[in-house]
Amino acid sequence: MAAGTVCTRALLGSMVLGLLAGPAHAAGGHPGPSARAALPAPDTAGLSRLLRIALAQGAPGAMARIDERNLVHGTVHKATEGVADRGTGRVTDTADRFRIGSVTKTFTAVVLLQLAAEGKVLLDSPVDAYLPGLLRDDRITVRHLLSHRSGLYDYTNDMFASTVPGFEAVRSKVFTYRQLVDRALAHAPTHAPGGVYAYSNTNFVVAGMLVEKLTGRPVRTAYEQRVIKPLGLTDTFYVHPGTKIPGPHARGYLTPDEPGAPLVDATEQTVSWAQSAGALVSSARDLNTFLSALLGGRLLPAAQLAEMERWVPAGTGQAYGLGLRRRDLSCGTSVYGHTGAVQGFYTYAFTTKDGRRSLTALANTSNNGDVHATMLRTLESVFCGKQAARRTTFATEAREDAELPR
Repeated sequence: MAAGTVCTRALLGSMVLGLLAGPAHAAGGHPGPSARAALPAPDTAGLSRLLRIALAQGAPGAMARIDERNLVHGTVHKATEGVADRGTGRVTDTADRFRIGSVTKTFTAVVLLQLAAEGKVLLDSPVDAYLPGLLRDDRITVRHLLSHRSGLYDYTNDMFASTVPGFEAVRSKVFTYRQLVDRALAHAPTHAPGGVYAYSNTNFVVAGMLVEKLTGRPVRTAYEQRVIKPLGLTDTFYVHPGTKIPGPHARGYLTPDEPGAPLVDATEQTVSWAQSAGALVSSARDLNTFLSALLGGRLLPAAQLAEMERWVPAGTGQAYGLGLRRRDLSCGTSVYGHTGAVQGFYTYAFTTKDGRRSLTALANTSNNGDVHATMLRTLESVFCGKQAARRTTFATEAREDAELPR
């Protein structure tokens, strides 16, 4: 296996200044305390140690990239362990592209909030006003979708009740949005609209349908025109229904339910079972750029960013806004972003309130609760430094955080 590496380099120039051009916004319009207070230096040794633990727990490879953006310069820290490709033995590289799973949801929410800023959709209007008859419940609003409070059943619960057979059954299939929604509507709602947070991929499939209805274009076009091209995200693609990740990429390995069974290479798939809920491809650099720009006020007007940051409780130490997750760490700092789980890939992408320190971490496996809990701890090392609680655990969050049932 490749030895762990950490490197630091300065980033100078207009790109950094441009990322800081927009003001940082809290839900009330001002940066929160954790945005103004100086963060401790990242614990890069602790970060590398966690990546090695993830390998010992079954991940073929793991990596993390930290981007710090200040007024004059920026700094990048990189850490890698293990291999990106078990077949060739190619070592993990932080420049690799990978499937980001439900981090896609934040992109989808940004597009819808941009459309809200343009007056093309009202967050508190019924979904039925834009997609008549789809949900058969005019109490469900656009806001309910983006905050996971619609009560719509998550169709992936049935689809992946058995991990590997479930995946192989859909690996090459191409679904319509309507087919996925119909799978959800075959079940009773989990709760009344507007109730408690309950994570459901169905919400963001419907959100993708809304984007296409409101723009008259495929969701791919909305991502490209509204986020990818404006930010210069050269590693970010919506390839659905294609099955390949373009360019240099990490391969993803799905952990079977049966202990000791060999990992399954899940790299090539349509991800049609997720689409606007989880089908984007990106890189650590691009995700850090995206989240820094979002929290820094470059993608949304202040009013829509404030809507995105209207939080509801979403499990231990975390809350959910509109397609955005907040995590409250042991040192009192809160970070903002999303996790992503798609077969073969675990992604963790978060930034500070002002967008000046961003982390993207990846393990190229999934369906492994031990690896998931370990990779969540990278947030503590990066944003809390050496003062992070030594015994920080996220065991209670494994199910609450799941984008896939396994």
